[in-house]
Amino acid sequence: MDASTRQQEHHTGSSAAAALVARRLAVVTVTYNSASVLSGLLDSLNAGLEGVEQYEVIVVDNDSHDHSVDLALAHPIGARVIRTGRNAGYSAAINAATATIDPSTDLLVLNPDIRLQRGCISSLYAGLRSAGVAVPQVLGEDGGISRSIRREPSLVTAWSEALLGGTLAARLGLGEIVDGAAVYREGGPIEWATGAILLVSAEARKAVGEWDESFFLYSEEVDYLRRVRTAGLEVLYVPQALAVHIGGDYHSSPFLTALMTANRIKYYRRYHNPSASVLFRLGIIIGEAIRLAVGLGHRSAFRAAVGLSDGLQADLKRLGAVQ
Repeated sequence: MDASTRQQEHHTGSSAAAALVARRLAVVTVTYNSASVLSGLLDSLNAGLEGVEQYEVIVVDNDSHDHSVDLALAHPIGARVIRTGRNAGYSAAINAATATIDPSTDLLVLNPDIRLQRGCISSLYAGLRSAGVAVPQVLGEDGGISRSIRREPSLVTAWSEALLGGTLAARLGLGEIVDGAAVYREGGPIEWATGAILLVSAEARKAVGEWDESFFLYSEEVDYLRRVRTAGLEVLYVPQALAVHIGGDYHSSPFLTALMTANRIKYYRRYHNPSASVLFRLGIIIGEAIRLAVGLGHRSAFRAAVGLSDGLQADLKRLGAVQ
């Protein structure tokens, strides 16, 4: 490498570092009885935010009954805690945080069971220069790559997963989950990714506005990232940025499984005509009916797809998610 090339690379690196220093970041996590995982997230922030000079950590607590708030207040990261006073839902909690920060501030949304790897956010910022939202490569606790990239829900994805199963549909490139190794290795523009960790630029925040609070939990990130793309901004997958996600609560909770299913149908119906929406819902019903004998989760999803069960409706009312 000649001297002029080294000088140019040094100048480019210095400019990127200076630009990063100039940006302000709000790191937001939403807690609801999250004491078992919150400390691990907060412990990972110093390394994960390495190179980011101006940031504030905000913990929005949705009326936890454990010691989530005490942990947040005691942690040396110096988090600011916002108490919603109720289980307000994920979008409402994020909106409660963004209402308190300057519009020129970037937003990093983190689940409390995320663990940032060293330099993760600096790597995401490198991608954010050409995108409205950047997402990292998400790893499982075993170190394996999580298939966190998704396709926009469609009749093809719904019926492929119903008839072939999610795993085979993903392998064939027909399901909602993107399974191809190339994009996880090389990165690039995507439609959406699971919302456990999202770096949202101030430009995207201004273009999109608030998160939709009608999605109490699940599908809110699908809706938000659709609006980002509609605004002409890219969602970018950055494999150089690494984060570990513990995750998986909905797998063991019939209520969360039912809520996820109901919100998938609600989201699709919002952006498609009634005929397509009926076919989408029918695809989910058929898929869950085929698998009723497999486990409680499929039975909960089936009941939610057919129509909100009395139990789910009661729980949603109790949580304030529906009137």
